[in-house]
Amino acid sequence: MRVMRSLTLLLALIAPAAFADGTFQVEMILVRQNAVPAITIKSAPEDWRNGAQVIQEGDLRQPALDDEAAKLAADPQYTVLLHKAWKQDAGTVAISDGEEHFGQFPIAGNLSIKEERFIAADASFWVNQFDGNGSVLQSEAFKQSNSNIKNGELTFLDGGHLAVLLKVTTHRPVSAPAAPAEMMEQ
Repeated sequence: MRVMRSLTLLLALIAPAAFADGTFQVEMILVRQNAVPAITIKSAPEDWRNGAQVIQEGDLRQPALDDEAAKLAADPQYTVLLHKAWKQDAGTVAISDGEEHFGQFPIAGNLSIKEERFIAADASFWVNQFDGNGSVLQSEAFKQSNSNIKNGELTFLDGGHLAVLLKVTTHRPVSAPAAPAEMMEQ
């Protein structure tokens, strides 16, 4: 009986750490800052996904930051390029928008999210321009990281010419209840 109580106590202490990673609700607005000179490269990498999972149709959500996107779209200093919302687990997802041409999209990138003390995000995006044959002429590149994102707060990732407004909300599993007092008396 003593072994059973010890095992139950051990499971109660370990279980919350095992379920620390939950699901994230993510909303992102990718904008071009028109007054800032573009950072361009010849083209986005061929393997821009870099093994990341593509967001499934069932994981897409209705965006909630419509007012913010409308304000940005109404301001001539900004061009809203992409506005999406989805749910994801910790890790990296591949995000694309527009018609695919030889594995490339007009907008493509990766967003990696993990939870530490705060939420950490690493974003890489390319805005591609195509020629008449569907080959990439040039790409605008964006790469930024932030490891101090607070749960549910809107965060601005400034990459110069391109920028991202990002809101990440964690959905943690309910933690295990505390062990009863009589189990602690051993």
